[in-house]
Amino acid sequence: MAEGHAAAAAAEADVRVEAESSSQSQQGVASSRGAMSQEDCVSGIRSALNHPTARFLREQMEKSGCQVWPRLIRAATCNSAGGYASQEGIKVCCNHMTLQDEINQVIIHELIHAYDDCVTKNMNWKNCAHHACSEIRANHLSGDCHYKRELLRGFMKIRGHEQDCVKRRALMSVKNNPYCSEAAAKDAVEAVWHICYNDTRPFDRAP
Repeated sequence: MAEGHAAAAAAEADVRVEAESSSQSQQGVASSRGAMSQEDCVSGIRSALNHPTARFLREQMEKSGCQVWPRLIRAATCNSAGGYASQEGIKVCCNHMTLQDEINQVIIHELIHAYDDCVTKNMNWKNCAHHACSEIRANHLSGDCHYKRELLRGFMKIRGHEQDCVKRRALMSVKNNPYCSEAAAKDAVEAVWHICYNDTRPFDRAP
């Protein structure tokens, strides 16, 4: 038990969580109703890093010989729930966070991108197929498309909801890549779908 606590403390020690100053915040960025303060958001990020899935992903990155990201996590004000950038780490958009579960999901989703960036040779985020593959994996393996979450989004389909959700959300993300047109994004998602949806690394199977 003591070893487990020591490992957790060591893991926390190599993560730096920073909140953007008000001067860094973007003007006119929409906030979710009841969004948490940056102080609570930073606290939520630290809590999310102790989530079993987040800890597992970081451990697997270490075992693969990767530098564990994020060394830097930004609690920010931005237009989406969060994001990951190579060599920069993870951004959590506090103006869209209302619950701890939402922060957990962002951290886990973005850690899967970090894992892919780390272990995939010649990963190129400007390549639509590469980006599509990581988005498919992140949406599938993070639990973003769990049935209950889809219901909260207003999607009521019972059969096949998870795959439809993964494909829909992956396409939405790739379309936002400035290097991918809408047609190129759709072609990329379709082209890599079967390989990437069934690639559950580093999990034995989808959680």
